Amino acid sequence: MAHKVELSPSADWYRVEVDEADWAKFSQDDLVRWYSQMLLVRRFEEKILELESAGLVHGPAHASIGQEATAVGAMSLLGSHDQINGTHRAHHQVLTKLINAQIPAGFNVRKQDFTPEMDDAIYRLMAEIMGLKPGCCAGRGGSMHMRDPGSGVAGTSAIVGGNVPHAVGYALADHVLHRDGVSVAFFGDGAALQGAVYESMNIAAAYKLPVIFFIENNLYGVSTHIEDVTGETRLASRGPMLGFMGIECDGMDVVAVHEAMDLALKAIRSGRGPVVIEATCYRFLHQSGSKKGSELGYRSKEEEDQWRSRDPLRVASDHLRRTKALDDDGFALLDERVTAAIQRAVQQLTEKSPGSNVLRIPENHWPSTSSVDEGILSDGSEFEGAKFRELEDYRPDELQKSRFVVAAAEALGAAMAADPTIVVMGEDVHRFRGGVSGFTTKALEKFPERVLAMPIAENGFTGVALGAALRGLRPIVEIMFGDFCLVAADQICNAVAKVRHMFGDGFPVPIVMRVRVAPHGGYGSQHSGDMSALFHLYPGWHIFSPTTPFDYIGMLNTALRSNDPVMIVEHVEFYQEEGLVPRADRDYCIPLAKAKVVRPGSTCTLLATSVMVPMAIKVVQDTGIDAEIIDLRSLGQLSTDWPLILGSVAKTNRVLIAEQMTNGLALGRHWIAEIQSRAFNDLDHEILHVTGSIAAPVVSALLNRAALASSEKLRNALISIANA
Repeated sequence: MAHKVELSPSADWYRVEVDEADWAKFSQDDLVRWYSQMLLVRRFEEKILELESAGLVHGPAHASIGQEATAVGAMSLLGSHDQINGTHRAHHQVLTKLINAQIPAGFNVRKQDFTPEMDDAIYRLMAEIMGLKPGCCAGRGGSMHMRDPGSGVAGTSAIVGGNVPHAVGYALADHVLHRDGVSVAFFGDGAALQGAVYESMNIAAAYKLPVIFFIENNLYGVSTHIEDVTGETRLASRGPMLGFMGIECDGMDVVAVHEAMDLALKAIRSGRGPVVIEATCYRFLHQSGSKKGSELGYRSKEEEDQWRSRDPLRVASDHLRRTKALDDDGFALLDERVTAAIQRAVQQLTEKSPGSNVLRIPENHWPSTSSVDEGILSDGSEFEGAKFRELEDYRPDELQKSRFVVAAAEALGAAMAADPTIVVMGEDVHRFRGGVSGFTTKALEKFPERVLAMPIAENGFTGVALGAALRGLRPIVEIMFGDFCLVAADQICNAVAKVRHMFGDGFPVPIVMRVRVAPHGGYGSQHSGDMSALFHLYPGWHIFSPTTPFDYIGMLNTALRSNDPVMIVEHVEFYQEEGLVPRADRDYCIPLAKAKVVRPGSTCTLLATSVMVPMAIKVVQDTGIDAEIIDLRSLGQLSTDWPLILGSVAKTNRVLIAEQMTNGLALGRHWIAEIQSRAFNDLDHEILHVTGSIAAPVVSALLNRAALASSEKLRNALISIANA
């Protein structure tokens, strides 16, 4: 007869509880400092809500009133070299981290006013929340997107749970670059149930990364109670279930939070890997704004009153009174100093409207409207001194034949030898003697520790790559099939594509995403897509589409030198094709926005991508039509070679666009609109567009071929436009 065997998690899982004796371990100066910081957060957010009510905050204000102890307790043990991020409710964490970075040694809030540097931290954060130029992100981030790398605030995210993979990436960078730092991702109970969070926790556990997953469990995701949406409401359990420590604590008690953080940091520094902390707490107000949840009907006044009786400021002040660390005059003095610092920021950022006491924002604090599109991409200065080459720049005796995949593997190996910050991340990249495509062959021979196996979790490891890129690595992310980009679309589109512009520019985002495309192989609709159109929608991405081994080497080198994210589209049909490459040169580059005329002509301009380039050459040879064939090569929204394209159109007056993929994913519709806008007077014929069918490819060989653009379709279109 079967019998039950009790199982338990492989990692510790416990709750930290504190009493008066634990409070007594800390000096009065420590406890007063923590209280004053909680008070600062409280008064700051109260002022933000006042400014919002006055119409001076554009967008939401997600106040953390009631949760001050979690931020102050956690930050009490972190230095500026330790990284944090948060989600949409992060004023308390960011303000505390900013202030801590500016507090001078020996500062005593009972005896000293805030220093100018501390005042400036408050001013810059308030300005950012108000969307103003003096803000830490020049007003582009506002309340939900805040970054200050000098203070260790690597960047918050408004996407629930979207910040968590980034923190794992910060920790990965510290691990690879042998830096002494800990990263902390702050998020709520709602985010704890999000897929990217689980994926990130799993990756951190697999590599034992120095990261703390700090869950502020305030019980409600907007109005939904935690008990409504999960069967296990003890959220710290997520750690032990993945093999790392889980700690619960009272998030209304700053000492309890401090003690939980202390235990977590000791575990990390002993090499045990990540830790999850669940701090039970309560936001006193609604999700956003100054109303209470009870006013909107999803919480009772009795529940709110019960939690307010455990206000973290009251918990701390009661102890300070009992121990005579502060009396009424002392509390009043702290409040006066904190309030005065906040008011100084308000006075700098507002002025009275003429003839009234109504506040308004001075004109000189607004960002210039002319800057709205600045900072989407880098300024290109990283390419100063780069060696740009085309195949024609080499003598025949300097060239040799190489298979596409061999050239790619050699180029990666050479790049990794030259740059120790390059890492490769993806599924199966560490197996099969070079991953599923053979791309990592040389990397595995020379640098196996920098070829990082990832779980089947594209959204998670793409987000990890972004965090790593923001902290000094140059990750190469492999996506096994193009369609899988949609699994990672949140990180690709909401995070990687927007992060530089959103946070105010001035920093690199060096990610390379290799995307394998195999529409011809019979894998069916969910493994056949080319997602170039997805990346093209977001101007923060460059897109390379190499068609020869020579171009692949140069494009990879360019992508790895670029401070922008670059997608490289790898059509599997090319992998075993041979082409000429330099015999002894693997460090040349191909410009980011440079197409190439692969056949000059005068009858029409034939714009082709990927496998349609060699197909176009053959069709033109077979028909004898004098078409000018341009391999577009660079497909990004802001990195398309319009000078070359428009020069050709002015010469031929006719345009034919050839893409292999499904019509709905084709980029040609964008190019058609651009050409008609830029060169309408040069056109003597409608622009023709050859693509695949409406439907995605399916497994049937016959239908698979029918779903893709063919030489027959291209021939018919070419004859039609040439004879018109």
